Amino acid sequence: MNQLDALKQYTTVVADTGDFRQLSAYQPQDATTNPSLILKAVQKDEYASLLKETVQAHRGKPVDQIIDHLLVRFGKEILALIPGRVSTEVDARLSFDTQATYERAHRLIDLYKAEGIDTRRVLIKIASTWEGIKAAEKLEQEGIRCNLTLLFSFAQAVACGEAKVQLISPFVGRIYDWYKKTAGAQWDEAANAGANDPGVKSVRSIYNHYKHFGVKTEVMGASFRNVGQITALAGSDLLTISPDLLAQLAESNEPLQQALDPQGAKDLKLDPVSYDEPAFRYALNEDAMATEKLAEGIRAFAADAIKLEKLIAAL
Repeated sequence: MNQLDALKQYTTVVADTGDFRQLSAYQPQDATTNPSLILKAVQKDEYASLLKETVQAHRGKPVDQIIDHLLVRFGKEILALIPGRVSTEVDARLSFDTQATYERAHRLIDLYKAEGIDTRRVLIKIASTWEGIKAAEKLEQEGIRCNLTLLFSFAQAVACGEAKVQLISPFVGRIYDWYKKTAGAQWDEAANAGANDPGVKSVRSIYNHYKHFGVKTEVMGASFRNVGQITALAGSDLLTISPDLLAQLAESNEPLQQALDPQGAKDLKLDPVSYDEPAFRYALNEDAMATEKLAEGIRAFAADAIKLEKLIAAL
């Protein structure tokens, strides 16, 4: 049994890509997209027609509406190839506007409905700002399921759990990147690998908290840099993995064991934690890594949304 098949015994495997033609090779349950992945996909020859067709079909509409139609077009194509759910992201430029995020999520859901898609198969991706979490809380109460992304801190995870969101995506690789860059020449790769990886440790603490206190929110590790980070989180509810790393897992026959265990989490001695808005903002402010990576992630997704708008304007 290769490592990918072994991983699927413990964890729901999700493909992290806009390149949906790669999906059949790895047979993931779910798939996630983001503006950067969609931008990357539409610049490939095999997907350029999707962009042109979408622009032509909706020419004259505001560019933000055309982008949403494009995101849903990709989501529909992905759902035709997987049995589970697809995550579609709200514009990152709305990350600090609860009402605008809420309205954009509804628009995406309405577009999926218009395509005949069962919206239980759609997760709306929203940045894990306080405003995003509050928007997701309201959406969840209405039956719209959300994936809270750009999550780097325990405080963000706890607030998402309290909001009863469907799923969170802690960014393992970007946490690792920050600690490695900050350490500079002092970084010891071997000492910070596997279970000692700072991104892995972050997800493990969130997973243990959720399982210990019966939080129903699903934990989906994301943004991996290497296979070791993935195997160290075997047992997480879900893991969303790029095609390159899926290929490495499929090619490896190294043994893989469950690393995260819900019963083990229940047996831990943990203190309950809760955050209102001031406490959340202070906890996030005290976490330099999370503060910096959240801001950086929002800027990067926003920049790629602007690049996508320019591609559309050029057609």
